[in-house]
Amino acid sequence: MIKFTKMQGLGNDYVYIDAINQKIEDESALAKFVSDRHFGVGSDGLILICKSKVADFKMRMFNSDGSEAEMCGNGIRCVAKFVYDKNLTNKTTLTVETLAGIKQLKLNTKDGKVETVRVNMGEPILEPEKIPVNSKEKPVRHLKLQAEDKEFEFTCVSMGNPHAITFVKDTKNFDVEKYGKVLEINPIFPKKTNVEFIQIVDKEHIKMRVWERGAGETLACGTGASASGVACVLNNLTNRKVLVELLGGNLEIEWNEKDNHVYMTGPAVTVFEGELPD
Repeated sequence: MIKFTKMQGLGNDYVYIDAINQKIEDESALAKFVSDRHFGVGSDGLILICKSKVADFKMRMFNSDGSEAEMCGNGIRCVAKFVYDKNLTNKTTLTVETLAGIKQLKLNTKDGKVETVRVNMGEPILEPEKIPVNSKEKPVRHLKLQAEDKEFEFTCVSMGNPHAITFVKDTKNFDVEKYGKVLEINPIFPKKTNVEFIQIVDKEHIKMRVWERGAGETLACGTGASASGVACVLNNLTNRKVLVELLGGNLEIEWNEKDNHVYMTGPAVTVFEGELPD
């Protein structure tokens, strides 16, 4: 039997497995199985906590379609809660290895449990070839793309994974699925892309809905919120510190002017635990 923990950050839910003390095989197939909301556990994907030679822990993240992704902001906060609450570490400052680099996390605890986590998401990547997006503009702020019956203008940012951010008047009534699934696979994005639809409330508050690459619309996306905060600053729409309101709750995003790093603060919650058959 494989022990697992279902966790969520703002409704962005994953199945977490300790792969340090348990042997996991065929991670892609396992991700598809556990993600199924009718026949599996039900989640946006699978996250494995592994040993690392360069950090305290290593995180491997798989989307619900079985593809491995570079990074997940909501997911990494739950990794911090997982390892601390399960006594795999007693540190309140951690480093976690991801395919998007090593991330630094600060754990905020209450009564011996992690409540919120502040993640140093690193520097935003703005070079089009590194995002990647086929554009000669740097930074990419005026990428015009047609999807179905609409033309969109995108700002493109990578937080270790690709994001295309566009601004709309009303996120609540916007058809994210209709346009998101078309834009995700536009050939201008060599590795596909996550798509963020942003509504500006004021200089310190934005609303966001997201179509995640390989997963569809989710209730929240930490890397997407981080990329969107950067995009808002690049377009002179908000301050460098902004509250991002997502379907699943709120994240605080700050693009620090001194070190050029993006900092994300938000909750991490354990939903339930269980066992999977071998």
